[in-house]
Amino acid sequence: MPSLQTALAFFGVSLLLGVTPGPDNVFVMLQSATHGRRAGWMVVLGLCTGLLVHTAAVTLGLAALFAASASAFVVLKFAGAAYLAYLAWQAYRAPLAHAQGTVVKPMPPRRLWLRGVVMNLTNPKVVLFFLAFLPQFVDAQAGSVAGQLVALGALFILATLITFGSLSYFAAAMGQRLRRSARAQRWLDRVTAFVFAALALRLALAQR
Repeated sequence: MPSLQTALAFFGVSLLLGVTPGPDNVFVMLQSATHGRRAGWMVVLGLCTGLLVHTAAVTLGLAALFAASASAFVVLKFAGAAYLAYLAWQAYRAPLAHAQGTVVKPMPPRRLWLRGVVMNLTNPKVVLFFLAFLPQFVDAQAGSVAGQLVALGALFILATLITFGSLSYFAAAMGQRLRRSARAQRWLDRVTAFVFAALALRLALAQR
């Protein structure tokens, strides 16, 4: 297990990373503003599920194999970009809840959770980040390396829950106000579509 000093330092850095603007927290804020607080939390849980997979991959050495494969990086980044482009198209075509005769059903929690999972797992940058970030806080003299990696991954997930959960809470409150107006809701959908499209382009052009 990491020492208390190492764990606290790692947790502090993880909290700072959680509030630093990036694709995942922007994704959480947009989903929360568009679909509500519960939806935002389901997306956060989905992202954290993806982080569990990344932690396991680093611990088992699979992330190193991925990092060595240029083809795997390209396939994964284009899959992620395609998924973001699909979400952009959905947001652009989203019906107005206030439109006459329109009934907009809430998105199922499982679907929102899956959005978070797919968003996280199809971003090859997350794999490379975990591979580079977690080992920096591992001390080979402090016991099992695998155990330390698992503990650090758990701390990172806890920090993500705290930071992303807070972002979701405030974004949902703002989105609730905007959704009272059909014009504001349309504006929110357009902004969401634009941001998703921009994230898709950014991911498609990403280099290792």
